Amino acid sequence: MSLEKTKELANGSIIPRLGLGVWQVKDGAEAVDSVKWALEAGYRLIDTAAAYKNEVSVGEGIRTSGVPRNEIFVTTKLWNADQGYESTLKAFDESLKKLELDYIDLYLIHWPVEGKYKDSWRAMEEIYQSGRAKAIGVSNFHEHHIEDLLKDATVVPMVDQIEIHPTLTQEPLRKFLADHNIAAEAWSPLGQGKILEDPTLVEIGKKYDKTAAQVIIRWHLQSDIIVIPKSVHQDRIKQNFDVYDFSLTKDDMQRIDQLNTNERLGPDPDNFDF
Repeated sequence: MSLEKTKELANGSIIPRLGLGVWQVKDGAEAVDSVKWALEAGYRLIDTAAAYKNEVSVGEGIRTSGVPRNEIFVTTKLWNADQGYESTLKAFDESLKKLELDYIDLYLIHWPVEGKYKDSWRAMEEIYQSGRAKAIGVSNFHEHHIEDLLKDATVVPMVDQIEIHPTLTQEPLRKFLADHNIAAEAWSPLGQGKILEDPTLVEIGKKYDKTAAQVIIRWHLQSDIIVIPKSVHQDRIKQNFDVYDFSLTKDDMQRIDQLNTNERLGPDPDNFDF
């Protein structure tokens, strides 16, 4: 199965299917280097957030990489404390300033803060119409959050970035997203490293001379999930991108699907202390 390296979002924006996530990557050299190494290895999607406190260094990594800005897809996110109409507009400006960019390719509401996400979305629609965010979406929204948002929204979110990995496959939510032409994007796709020793994944990897991490990334890609594994090690960053020269069989895919236990490693958006 040869896979396209990009996916078209509902509004026509083209997003790479595989990118670098920089959650918990330290601001400064660690973030600058990770971004530069990723771009050098062929990545073209970089995913950050205001809450990660590394937007300044991510911007520097992008600028000093030598890769033209228009070839890089940059995502950042609106933090919970900044939700609300006016504060969203302000937070977006702040992110642009820190990244030192003229526009963001994708701007996401980080968590569904009750009573606030609709006002935030109104501001995001405005930012989108201005062209300063080429696409807008949400993160950690359950089906009911999206249904609620859609009651008043004039723009349907283009992406929902959620926790997905082989032990939390989120199939019902992914089906809902597909039905609404909203792209599913996975954070913590490698299960924060906790599933890399899983015998099934290791065994499948041996068959293709690949690591468990590479198998998991390939499983995401073949499941039509955009995936943003994080690493701060140059060799691992390269390795995570080296997944286009093999294909998992239908049987491999089913075996990985069966690892699902609906186990979350991150907070449940319905029970999150915002």
